[in-house]
Amino acid sequence: MAETTKPRLRHELKYPLTLLEYEVLRKKLAAVLQPDPHAGPDGSYHIRSLYFDDFKNSAFFEKQAGVARRKKYRIRIYNCNDNCVKLERKTKLDQYIRKETTCIIREDAENMIVGNVSFLSGSKNPLLRDFYLECRSSLLRSVVMVDYLREAYVYPVGNVRITLDTQLHTGLGCVDFFCKESCTAGVVAEDGITLEVKFDEVLPLHIRGLFPDTVRPRCSLGKFAACKESAFSAPSGFVKRF
Repeated sequence: MAETTKPRLRHELKYPLTLLEYEVLRKKLAAVLQPDPHAGPDGSYHIRSLYFDDFKNSAFFEKQAGVARRKKYRIRIYNCNDNCVKLERKTKLDQYIRKETTCIIREDAENMIVGNVSFLSGSKNPLLRDFYLECRSSLLRSVVMVDYLREAYVYPVGNVRITLDTQLHTGLGCVDFFCKESCTAGVVAEDGITLEVKFDEVLPLHIRGLFPDTVRPRCSLGKFAACKESAFSAPSGFVKRF
C-alpha cells in the first residue's frame, strides 16, 4: 500500500554558487548544522528524478515564465536504489512550496514511466489518483531524467534543510531509470553549484548569517527546466555516471 506524507507549505530559496563559495560555505554549514543522516561517507548522496509534463510542455513553460502557481510531477530514487521509490507532486503557491510524496514499488514506477497507468484508475491514494487523472486528461508523460549529487544539512528549529547540489546531468530521452549505467550528459559547467535553503516559517538568524553577500540576490533556478532546455540543443556528449 502506498504511504503518503502530509504536505506542508515551506519556503524554498535557491542561489548559484561559485566553487570557492561552495568550499567556504560547506565548512561553515558542517560546523553549525547536522549532516543529513542518509548521506554516504563523503557526506553526499546521488539523486535521480524523472519528470513528467503534458503534451503542451506546460510545466516547463510555466516555470520559464515565472507563473506564480504551478505544479509538476516526478518519480525519484536515491543512489539508484529501488528500495525507496517516490512519486512526488511539487506545487508552487506564490512564495511557498508544497511537496506531496507517496512511496511506490518499482514495478508500478516502470509502468508509469512508459505510460501504462490504467492500474491507477481505482487507487484510493489521492496523489496517485490525481496523477492518473492528469495522465488521462492532459496526456502527462515522462520527459526528462535529472541526475545530481547532493550534500544536505539540517537544523530542527524551523525545520531547516540546506542543500548543496553539484554535477547536474541529464539523460535525454532515457527511460532506463533504474540503471546505474545510464548514459547522461552534463548540463551546467563543471563548477555549477546550487544552494537551496528550505524552512517552514522563519530562517534562524545565526543560520542566515552563514551566507556571504555574494550569493545574493536570490535566483530562479530549476534543475528540471535546465535539463529540459538541453533537449532543444544537441548535447556535447554522453557519459556513464554512477
